[in-house]
Amino acid sequence: MGSSRAWQRPTLGAVAARAEVSAATVSNALNGTGRLSEATRQRVLAAARELGYAPAGTARALARGGTGVLGLTMTTYGDLPVAYTEIPYYGQLALSAIAAAHERGYLLMVLPNSLTPWMWLNTPMDGVVHVDPRTDDPVHSLLRERGIPTVCDGRPPRPRCVDAWVEPDCDAGLRLLLDHLTEAGVRRVGLTLPLHDDTYPYRIGRAYASCCAERGLPALVEEYAAMPDYFTAEREAAGRLFGRDPRPDAVIGVYSDSGHNILAAARHHGLRVPQDLLVACVSEDPDYATTSPPVTTLSLRPDRVGEEAVDLLIALVNARGGVDRHRLVQPVLTPRQSTRSPARQGTGTP
Repeated sequence: MGSSRAWQRPTLGAVAARAEVSAATVSNALNGTGRLSEATRQRVLAAARELGYAPAGTARALARGGTGVLGLTMTTYGDLPVAYTEIPYYGQLALSAIAAAHERGYLLMVLPNSLTPWMWLNTPMDGVVHVDPRTDDPVHSLLRERGIPTVCDGRPPRPRCVDAWVEPDCDAGLRLLLDHLTEAGVRRVGLTLPLHDDTYPYRIGRAYASCCAERGLPALVEEYAAMPDYFTAEREAAGRLFGRDPRPDAVIGVYSDSGHNILAAARHHGLRVPQDLLVACVSEDPDYATTSPPVTTLSLRPDRVGEEAVDLLIALVNARGGVDRHRLVQPVLTPRQSTRSPARQGTGTP
């Protein structure tokens, strides 16, 4: 016969005991307040997950006149529809943000950027994570007019106009990638760079130029229009790099599909990867593990970006003062066959 004992909601004290910290530390970790080390914060969150503890964030928010609801929205490109959930970076960011909000006792709505201005100004929310705002992003302007806390994914074009932001450390990522390529013997690294008015291409381009200068490498950049058909535009940009004399030993792309585009351009120009050309890209796409050849990728860790953005937003909602308003997330490099130098083919070295 099964036990008839009723399930009891885990308490904050139980989480504190599991994590071996004080109840105040648990509260700070879940609310984004106080000054905690990252290790302590992660230990508290892990203990809360293990026990199934979720703070009554909505009830607390209502008590102070809030809603207990957070919003997340993506940038806009005029009337051009963008299937964000099909792009691995944005899909992973949204899922991690939802999980982080729920873990801290908040609801999170993923909002279409096609909402009317009236709905943006009146939908009940305590704060918003705004992903990749553009220079003249209409949603960004509406959120500023509303006056609720806003955290951007990526450094916004006008940083003084937002409360805070979380961004991947592009400088550290490009250093990882260029060090990997130069260790393979590369001395000419090309970059296909989209022209766009958010700050991501600018930050990547600046980090690439700086890393090339540090290593005494020439900066070989081909720019292309990001919209509306960036697939064709990037392949043509790669072709222009291949036409240089001397041509690059390696080419880097910075969008999710860039690896596919550069591989296609290489095939079109009769170049073998990695025998004639090394290829890498910034992407979260798992398909690169099975392309021919598998492509080296630099992950910007959107899962960590989403979690940090929600954590920072809740900190701003709960305590507007004394919050570190700029956080960096460290990228991760996954080397694959596309950047294995010809001299190391068949050695089993990744």
